[in-house]
Amino acid sequence: MPQARTLAEERDEIARLLADPDYDGDMDELYQRADEIAAKIEQAQQRDARLRALQAAQLPAGDPAPEQRRETPGMQPDNRGGEHPVSVAEAFVRSKALEQFRAGGMRGKFGVDFSQPVETRDAPAGTVTTGTYPLQNTRVPGVIPQNPDYPLLVANLLDRQTSDGTTLEYLRDTSGPVTGTGTWNHARVVAEGATKPMSGPFSFDTITTTLKTIAHWVPITRQAADDNGQLMGYINGRLTYGLDFKLDREILTGNGTTEVQGILTTPGIGTYQPGVGSTDAKLITVRKARTQAELAMYPPDAVVMNPLDWQDIQLDEDANGQFRVITSVQDPGAPNRLWGLTVVTTVAMAAGTALIGGFRTGATLWERQGITILMTDSHANFFIENTLVILAERRANVAVHTPAAFVQVTFAAATA
Repeated sequence: MPQARTLAEERDEIARLLADPDYDGDMDELYQRADEIAAKIEQAQQRDARLRALQAAQLPAGDPAPEQRRETPGMQPDNRGGEHPVSVAEAFVRSKALEQFRAGGMRGKFGVDFSQPVETRDAPAGTVTTGTYPLQNTRVPGVIPQNPDYPLLVANLLDRQTSDGTTLEYLRDTSGPVTGTGTWNHARVVAEGATKPMSGPFSFDTITTTLKTIAHWVPITRQAADDNGQLMGYINGRLTYGLDFKLDREILTGNGTTEVQGILTTPGIGTYQPGVGSTDAKLITVRKARTQAELAMYPPDAVVMNPLDWQDIQLDEDANGQFRVITSVQDPGAPNRLWGLTVVTTVAMAAGTALIGGFRTGATLWERQGITILMTDSHANFFIENTLVILAERRANVAVHTPAAFVQVTFAAATA
């Protein structure tokens, strides 16, 4: 009995006949065969895709009955049915590395690298136990951008880029603020054939530095590490939040040598302070400092200040007891804005000062990696105490390439 031909063999035969200019057979029949083979191939492809999807969706051993089943935190599909992590913690609990680590009795060390940072919430400190974070996380299908109750980070104001190496080299504009007369700009209407003018002068310094590592770790019991809800809560709640908080401080005040280059410690940034004896309110001071930034030809887009100073501005009243700044008291989650600027409040900025600038114009945050999560039992006597270490780290630095785009503000001292 002759062996049946495969779909591939039939396809190749029909393709050969269709490509043969000397074929004198029934073309209508040939077209019909071509359509039938194409349909069979498509059906086989769909069947194979369904099979692979079904195999990927196999339930773990001992899975409860459908009416008793509960979604494991971090394992729910997105709104398209795919496994799409929305945070570092969710990606971590889904990783093959964690699965293998647990299968091996949670001994040794492993890590998972993530290319981008994510928004997080704070959580209690201390060693994680099964009672520390008992609530199961609830995940809404789909990608959730930024939590509305999570404060805007200074890092989010900057242009953010990824570095492939560990050394960062860039040009810093040391020309200083552009004067209102525009002496640097010699653009002119030029007659045909005439010599074109050169603008300037400009001056630049080549800055060479390295990406800095920001890291910390916490202990966690084996029982808690085996619970996805607790593991996710602690990675998101303490570890990644701690990295973001420290990075914000570094962006503002890092010394640029052993630490990240801070904007406030970069030579060449502008300064503004009300004159001696000035009674300008902080609201007015911010507006005048914005004008100074605009005169430097670098329009500002945000202002960073201490929460106490922002409180003074929001509560500033006129002679009739009316708030000068119209804010939505009923919606505290609404974005803070002042004089058209995005307001970021952080304790990393010293009270009595503020930083105004064109943040995306003046600086770039370079990151070698987003966040790496490592877990191991190889630390001190943790192995015999059934305790693990979770370590989170990131590598980054800031290139403040246009210092003149920033103005450091000092508010006038309060008067009696």
